[in-house]
Amino acid sequence: MPLLLLLPVFLLLLLALGLLLWPLGLWQRYRHGRSRRRAWPWMILLNLGLLAVALLLFVVGAWVGGRWIDAALPNAMLGLLAGGMVGVLGLALTRFEQGIDAIHFTSPPWLVLALTLLVALRALLGAWQAWHRGWVGEAATLPWPWLEGYGSLLAMGGLLLGYHLAYSAGLHLRVRRHARRVGMRR
Repeated sequence: MPLLLLLPVFLLLLLALGLLLWPLGLWQRYRHGRSRRRAWPWMILLNLGLLAVALLLFVVGAWVGGRWIDAALPNAMLGLLAGGMVGVLGLALTRFEQGIDAIHFTSPPWLVLALTLLVALRALLGAWQAWHRGWVGEAATLPWPWLEGYGSLLAMGGLLLGYHLAYSAGLHLRVRRHARRVGMRR
Protein backbone atom coordinates (compact mmCIF):
# COMPACT_ATOMS: atom_id res chain seq x y z
CA MET A 1 0.00 0.00 0.00
CA PRO A 2 2.74 2.58 0.75
CA LEU A 3 4.14 1.99 -2.74
CA LEU A 4 0.84 3.08 -4.26
CA LEU A 5 1.13 6.36 -2.38
CA LEU A 6 4.53 6.97 -3.97
CA LEU A 7 3.13 6.67 -7.49
CA PRO A 8 1.57 10.19 -7.59
CA VAL A 9 4.77 11.66 -6.14
CA PHE A 10 6.81 9.86 -8.79
CA LEU A 11 4.51 11.12 -11.55
CA LEU A 12 4.76 14.70 -10.27
CA LEU A 13 8.55 14.45 -10.14
CA LEU A 14 8.58 13.07 -13.67
CA LEU A 15 6.39 15.95 -14.85
CA ALA A 16 8.65 18.49 -13.10
CA LEU A 17 11.72 16.93 -14.69
CA GLY A 18 10.12 17.12 -18.13
CA LEU A 19 9.22 20.78 -17.59
CA LEU A 20 12.74 21.58 -16.43
CA LEU A 21 14.36 19.80 -19.38
CA TRP A 22 12.02 21.23 -22.01
CA PRO A 23 14.01 24.48 -22.57
CA LEU A 24 17.18 22.41 -22.92
CA GLY A 25 15.48 20.25 -25.55
CA LEU A 26 14.38 23.32 -27.48
CA TRP A 27 17.89 24.77 -27.31
CA GLN A 28 19.38 21.49 -28.57
CA ARG A 29 16.83 21.42 -31.40
CA TYR A 30 17.84 24.93 -32.42
CA ARG A 31 21.56 24.15 -32.24
CA HIS A 32 21.19 20.97 -34.30
CA GLY A 33 18.88 22.63 -36.82
CA ARG A 34 21.31 25.42 -37.69
CA SER A 35 24.47 23.30 -37.75
CA ARG A 36 26.30 22.15 -40.88
CA ARG A 37 25.22 18.60 -41.65
CA ARG A 38 26.17 15.98 -44.17
CA ALA A 39 23.33 14.87 -46.41
CA TRP A 40 23.28 11.07 -46.13
CA PRO A 41 21.06 9.79 -48.97
CA TRP A 42 19.74 6.77 -47.05
CA MET A 43 18.89 8.90 -44.02
CA ILE A 44 17.06 11.48 -46.11
CA LEU A 45 15.09 8.74 -47.88
CA LEU A 46 14.21 7.07 -44.55
CA ASN A 47 13.13 10.44 -43.15
CA LEU A 48 11.02 11.09 -46.23
CA GLY A 49 9.33 7.69 -45.95
CA LEU A 50 8.56 8.14 -42.26
CA LEU A 51 7.24 11.64 -42.90
CA ALA A 52 4.95 10.23 -45.62
CA VAL A 53 3.54 7.74 -43.10
CA ALA A 54 3.15 10.55 -40.56
CA LEU A 55 1.34 12.62 -43.20
CA LEU A 56 -1.11 9.81 -43.87
CA LEU A 57 -1.78 9.30 -40.16
CA PHE A 58 -2.10 13.05 -39.61
CA VAL A 59 -4.67 13.49 -42.38
CA VAL A 60 -6.67 10.45 -41.24
CA GLY A 61 -6.51 11.70 -37.64
CA ALA A 62 -7.71 15.15 -38.67
CA TRP A 63 -10.51 13.60 -40.72
CA VAL A 64 -11.65 11.45 -37.79
CA GLY A 65 -11.16 14.34 -35.36
CA GLY A 66 -13.43 16.46 -37.53
CA ARG A 67 -16.31 14.69 -35.85
CA TRP A 68 -15.51 16.45 -32.55
CA ILE A 69 -13.36 19.43 -33.57
CA ASP A 70 -14.83 22.14 -35.77
CA ALA A 71 -12.97 22.53 -39.08
CA ALA A 72 -10.27 20.04 -38.09
CA LEU A 73 -9.48 18.84 -41.60
CA PRO A 74 -9.43 22.32 -43.22
CA ASN A 75 -7.15 23.62 -40.47
CA ALA A 76 -4.83 20.65 -40.89
CA MET A 77 -4.74 21.09 -44.67
CA LEU A 78 -4.06 24.82 -44.43
CA GLY A 79 -1.24 24.09 -42.00
CA LEU A 80 0.20 21.50 -44.39
CA LEU A 81 0.01 23.95 -47.29
CA ALA A 82 1.65 26.75 -45.31
CA GLY A 83 4.31 24.35 -44.04
CA GLY A 84 5.04 23.17 -47.56
CA MET A 85 5.55 26.75 -48.69
CA VAL A 86 7.83 27.48 -45.73
CA GLY A 87 9.75 24.27 -46.52
CA VAL A 88 10.30 25.33 -50.13
CA LEU A 89 11.42 28.77 -48.91
CA GLY A 90 13.75 27.16 -46.37
CA LEU A 91 15.25 24.91 -49.02
CA ALA A 92 15.83 27.88 -51.32
CA LEU A 93 17.64 29.71 -48.50
CA THR A 94 19.69 26.70 -47.40
CA ARG A 95 23.42 26.91 -48.02
CA PHE A 96 24.81 23.85 -49.81
CA GLU A 97 28.47 22.85 -50.02
CA GLN A 98 29.17 20.26 -52.68
CA GLY A 99 32.21 18.05 -52.41
CA ILE A 100 33.41 15.13 -54.46
CA ASP A 101 31.84 12.42 -52.34
CA ALA A 102 29.26 14.28 -50.27
CA ILE A 103 27.03 17.29 -50.03
CA HIS A 104 26.70 19.33 -46.83
CA PHE A 105 23.91 21.73 -46.00
CA THR A 106 23.23 24.43 -43.44
CA SER A 107 19.67 25.52 -42.79
CA PRO A 108 18.99 29.24 -42.33
CA PRO A 109 19.35 29.88 -38.58
CA TRP A 110 16.57 32.47 -38.43
CA LEU A 111 14.07 29.99 -39.91
CA VAL A 112 15.11 27.28 -37.45
CA LEU A 113 14.75 29.79 -34.61
CA ALA A 114 11.35 30.95 -35.88
CA LEU A 115 9.98 27.39 -36.04
CA THR A 116 11.41 26.54 -32.62
CA LEU A 117 9.90 29.68 -31.08
CA LEU A 118 6.59 28.93 -32.77
CA VAL A 119 6.48 25.52 -31.11
CA ALA A 120 7.45 26.99 -27.74
CA LEU A 121 4.90 29.80 -27.94
CA ARG A 122 2.08 27.46 -28.98
CA ALA A 123 2.91 25.09 -26.13
CA LEU A 124 2.96 27.99 -23.65
CA LEU A 125 -0.34 29.27 -25.03
CA GLY A 126 -1.87 25.82 -24.59
CA ALA A 127 -0.57 25.60 -21.01
CA TRP A 128 -1.95 29.06 -20.23
CA GLN A 129 -5.33 28.14 -21.74
CA ALA A 130 -5.44 24.94 -19.67
CA TRP A 131 -4.51 26.83 -16.50
CA HIS A 132 -7.11 29.52 -17.20
CA ARG A 133 -9.83 26.96 -17.83
CA GLY A 134 -8.91 25.06 -14.66
CA TRP A 135 -8.49 28.10 -12.41
CA VAL A 136 -11.17 30.46 -13.68
CA GLY A 137 -13.53 27.78 -14.95
CA GLU A 138 -14.08 29.18 -18.43
CA ALA A 139 -12.13 29.34 -21.65
CA ALA A 140 -9.69 32.21 -22.05
CA THR A 141 -10.57 34.78 -24.66
CA LEU A 142 -7.83 35.66 -27.09
CA PRO A 143 -7.56 38.54 -29.56
CA TRP A 144 -7.28 35.96 -32.35
CA PRO A 145 -10.32 33.67 -32.14
CA TRP A 146 -8.84 30.98 -34.41
CA LEU A 147 -6.16 30.31 -31.76
CA GLU A 148 -8.75 29.44 -29.11
CA GLY A 149 -9.90 26.17 -30.63
CA TYR A 150 -8.21 22.83 -31.08
CA GLY A 151 -8.09 23.37 -34.83
CA SER A 152 -5.13 25.70 -34.35
CA LEU A 153 -3.20 22.79 -32.85
CA LEU A 154 -3.85 20.80 -36.00
CA ALA A 155 -2.79 23.78 -38.11
CA MET A 156 0.46 24.01 -36.12
CA GLY A 157 1.09 20.29 -36.51
CA GLY A 158 0.35 20.56 -40.23
CA LEU A 159 2.73 23.50 -40.55
CA LEU A 160 5.60 21.56 -38.99
CA LEU A 161 4.83 18.35 -40.86
CA GLY A 162 4.44 20.17 -44.18
CA TYR A 163 7.69 22.05 -43.64
CA HIS A 164 9.72 18.93 -42.90
CA LEU A 165 8.09 16.96 -45.72
CA ALA A 166 8.78 19.65 -48.34
CA TYR A 167 12.29 20.26 -47.02
CA SER A 168 13.15 16.55 -47.00
CA ALA A 169 11.71 16.00 -50.48
CA GLY A 170 13.70 18.93 -51.86
CA LEU A 171 16.84 17.77 -50.08
CA HIS A 172 16.38 14.27 -51.51
CA LEU A 173 16.09 15.66 -55.04
CA ARG A 174 19.15 17.85 -54.53
CA VAL A 175 21.27 14.93 -53.25
CA ARG A 176 20.13 12.69 -56.14
CA ARG A 177 21.04 15.36 -58.65
CA HIS A 178 24.45 15.77 -57.02
CA ALA A 179 25.02 12.00 -57.02
CA ARG A 180 24.23 11.78 -60.74
CA ARG A 181 26.52 14.67 -61.50
CA VAL A 182 29.55 13.13 -59.79
CA GLY A 183 28.65 9.55 -60.76
CA MET A 184 28.00 8.21 -57.25
CA ARG A 185 25.69 5.38 -56.33
CA ARG A 186 22.35 6.42 -54.86
